[in-house]
Amino acid sequence: MTILQVKNLTKIYGKGDTAVTALNNVSFSVEKGEFVAVIGPSGSGKSTLLHILGGVDTPTSGKVYIDGTDIYSLDSSRLAIFRRRQIGLIYQFYNLIPVLNVEENITLPLLLDGRKEDKNRLQELLTTLGLKERAHHLPNQLSGGQQQRASIGRALINNPALVLADEPTGNLDSKNSEEIISLLKLYNRKYNQTLIVITHDEKIALQADRIISIEDGAIAKDEVIRR
Repeated sequence: MTILQVKNLTKIYGKGDTAVTALNNVSFSVEKGEFVAVIGPSGSGKSTLLHILGGVDTPTSGKVYIDGTDIYSLDSSRLAIFRRRQIGLIYQFYNLIPVLNVEENITLPLLLDGRKEDKNRLQELLTTLGLKERAHHLPNQLSGGQQQRASIGRALINNPALVLADEPTGNLDSKNSEEIISLLKLYNRKYNQTLIVITHDEKIALQADRIISIEDGAIAKDEVIRR
């Protein structure tokens, strides 16, 4: 089942002589449960691609379908709801709310949506992420690895169609990096969670099912590593 379709995606910043093409006619699809790594040099368009897939930035032209929904046909309020429910975003610098504890940060998407938390799912997430004893700690009371685990929990709490991670280990040491990738792989394998990870780390990329290489805003290579 195809969970993501990207069709002729183009993003141009600026106009005229100062225009910069960040993405140039990018097309690909991702099947449900795939783990895809997106690699490429700095400035190649990787982060722009992720932000457009995540509904955070708008394309100049082209289409993005997530679980059959043309996300840029939605108005801003419907897109915000769709993004909250169907897209989990994980950033390099965690983006946790400083005044909320771990449990509150993880359940924030539910709160914003006016929905009650599934206590069993929350407890399962806290246990799997190794945060059960830290559930009532604030972000500044956590290590970097623990903060990133909390951000993973927040991305997964709604059981989204797609999880997007932008350099999720870029701010961590090698031990914590391995743990974070192991957790993401666990959810990918055990729960068939579709995962797209932007990374500079070749070791991480080689753990994916597939590697998409971006150069100068276009797909230079799309290679299946394992089926």
